[in-house]
Amino acid sequence: MRRRGFAWGAALAGGLVLAACGAPGSSDSGQKSAAAPAAAADAGQWKVPRTEWGDPDLRGKWPISTLIGTPFQRPEKYGDRQFMTDEEYGEVQQRLVARNTAYEREIKKNKMGMGHWAEATEAQRLTSLLVDPPNGRFPELTESAKAKAPLMGSSWGRTVFDKPTDFDTWDRCITRGLPPSMFPFNYNNGIEIHQAPGYVVVRLEMIHEARIIPVDGRPPLDPAIKQWMGESRGHWEGDTLVVETTNFNGIGGMTNVGIPGSPRGNVPTSTHMKITERFAPRDANTIDYSMTVDDPDDLVQPWTARYPMVRDDGYEFFEYACNEDNTAIRNYITTSRYERAHPKSEKDKK
Repeated sequence: MRRRGFAWGAALAGGLVLAACGAPGSSDSGQKSAAAPAAAADAGQWKVPRTEWGDPDLRGKWPISTLIGTPFQRPEKYGDRQFMTDEEYGEVQQRLVARNTAYEREIKKNKMGMGHWAEATEAQRLTSLLVDPPNGRFPELTESAKAKAPLMGSSWGRTVFDKPTDFDTWDRCITRGLPPSMFPFNYNNGIEIHQAPGYVVVRLEMIHEARIIPVDGRPPLDPAIKQWMGESRGHWEGDTLVVETTNFNGIGGMTNVGIPGSPRGNVPTSTHMKITERFAPRDANTIDYSMTVDDPDDLVQPWTARYPMVRDDGYEFFEYACNEDNTAIRNYITTSRYERAHPKSEKDKK
């Protein structure tokens, strides 16, 4: 049975209260061969359908809730292996079954707990979403990025708040940004692809954003024009949609702790960041997705992530009820100022 919902609230000092409970993960399709060439499926029997105007047809809902249990970075115990053994996969599946069962118990008891924070999911055989560097670990930051990182705002790690820019763009409901918007979180993992002549639109459930991607060969924007999500241009290489995104404003983060297994701490971006994505249809229900991020100002080398997007046209998008004037930001600042003006005595701390 499908169950989904979303709630937004705030606690004075306890953190941004975001809650959702949702659709079970899809089947095991795509788990064993995320890195396989798109043409390998069906031994060449299946052909990518075409839109009415002749482009490869990628339209549909492709939620990535099936990837919640797959870490962004690869745990070191796996080394350079991209896929788990049967035994390792079984252990991960058991943990997720136990978690999902606990969620179901909460629902039956009409209890607001962790079951309302995370969508149910199934295990994948992927050891990580990162595939390059080969060890699946995030590249080292440049010295300039190491200097910028502590200055970035975020409620995930900061304890003192005085102004809105002490929070990141996700806290403030502006954008989750790129790359983070294309990676899983515990809720609101819906991705839907729309197409029209000359355009592909990637609709995101989180922050209710829509990436409008021209595929008509138009030139890129003037480099002086900077945007939160950058500016994308797409083209077709056979049946594969290739999207190149530049013109970032350099304010957002490259990752955030909301992505399971992401690097701890802030990872900055620069105006020179370039993202190249590939949407390669493998069969009627699977797209092999990859993203390569190159930001020479902040990283000593590029990185690439890859995962299967599995079709689920029954997935329901729900309102992401969030706006930049949310009360959590105001409450954080008010409480932070109060606590600094009225420090607790050692007796109070006990």
